[in-house]
Amino acid sequence: MRNLTVIVIASAMVLSHASAVAAETTAIEEMHQNGGLTTGSMTQNPQSHMFDGIELTEQQRQQMRDLMQQARHERPVLSVQDIETMHDLVTADKFNESAIRQLAEKQARAQVDLQVEMARVRNQMYHLLTPVQQAALKKNHERRLNDVRRFSGLQSSSSLQAVSSTSSNQ
Repeated sequence: MRNLTVIVIASAMVLSHASAVAAETTAIEEMHQNGGLTTGSMTQNPQSHMFDGIELTEQQRQQMRDLMQQARHERPVLSVQDIETMHDLVTADKFNESAIRQLAEKQARAQVDLQVEMARVRNQMYHLLTPVQQAALKKNHERRLNDVRRFSGLQSSSSLQAVSSTSSNQ
């Protein structure tokens, strides 16, 4: 069962990477069309929330577009071969844990590399902002963090209530 979990997680990581790349590409295209970072799918991609609500100059928008375009060209392409290999390993007659583990670790390293690269780009974007814009960004971040804390508190209390009501019914 644990091996199946590893497979599912690794496959999900690959698919989430592909969807994140697609969402980011769509978001950048919408940013180009709408002239800003405050509309479109940027608000649907958690990785892109960083600059929501920040008023940017045209020069800042252009510099951010350039950074994203450069990062997109330097990003490794999603490996269809890895997806096929994982599928073959999952559907094989004999389970090969070491091969699956090796492939899952390779995919995880690629995901980590992508996250590091995107953090580098966001850092460069952050340093394009004025001190006033940076303060607004910090305020927005703290508000979103409080929202996440409140939401996670609601989730854990509703989970406890669900368990409690299930237990009391038995």
